[in-house]
Amino acid sequence: MRLLHLSDLHIPRQPGPDTHGVDPRAVLKNLLRDCRRLTDLDLIVVSGDIADDGSPEGCADARDLVGAFARDRSAAQAWCVGNHDDRDAFTAVLGTGHLDAGGRDIGQRAPAAAQVSAATSRTDGLRVITLDSLVPGEVAGRLERVQLEWLRDVLVEPAPAGTVVTFHHPPLSVSPEWAAASLRNPSALADVLRGSDVRAVLCGHVHAQIAGFLAGIPVWVTPGVVTRIDLTAPRGVVRAVRGASATVVDLDDRAGPMFHVLHGRDSDAGAEVYLADGRTWQYLDHEEEPDDARAPTEPTS
Repeated sequence: MRLLHLSDLHIPRQPGPDTHGVDPRAVLKNLLRDCRRLTDLDLIVVSGDIADDGSPEGCADARDLVGAFARDRSAAQAWCVGNHDDRDAFTAVLGTGHLDAGGRDIGQRAPAAAQVSAATSRTDGLRVITLDSLVPGEVAGRLERVQLEWLRDVLVEPAPAGTVVTFHHPPLSVSPEWAAASLRNPSALADVLRGSDVRAVLCGHVHAQIAGFLAGIPVWVTPGVVTRIDLTAPRGVVRAVRGASATVVDLDDRAGPMFHVLHGRDSDAGAEVYLADGRTWQYLDHEEEPDDARAPTEPTS
């Protein structure tokens, strides 16, 4: 099985550049063009932050762009909500978020008591489960108890080709600045996943590639499409730079998952887009960088 993992498209309601001068639609189009020669794709996963403003228009444009790419490759799709998304807009545009190559909804939604984008489907024997970690109005995420109980029930019966679970907020932290913005209850999820047939957990949100394990299961966080986070920023500062990325996930029966990052061809890759305070997430002017960014500490022996 081969998957293409996208995240953090941040498509706004209106076409054109966003407030930071980045055109998310153009960035996504260019990345998909760069991925056009990928072969044998079975599934495309989009792990949240589909529409930057939660709008149905942004969600629909993302669906149409990714859907056309998927249709040309006969690949199914699995979408879930991120902290920028709106559940009503998501449902109106994407249904369960589980679509076949032609765009038909093939998902089985979790009971009404669970969050809206929790659903499951099958692709060539692989079970795909999307979870809903959105906490409206907050950057951090959480998987509520009723959703975890549903997940536990689903995982009781193994799938022929195993299971992939995807949601937005990673149960890992890429840096101290992101620690408070990630999944709040990773241990509760670990209790559910431990001993199951889950082969990989796929997340986004932090716009940076990180890897780790949860209950012995590989966790992969793909870089953002619209921007990526540059970890060379000073302590306490989050720096976003240009450079769209995606991940190819190969699920080989002979070994564990293989994750291969694809970087879009962008002559402006690495150019700074914005700085943000890592505690408040307020945007900073360039001259507001801390003093230690301008005067590095001398190395000590």
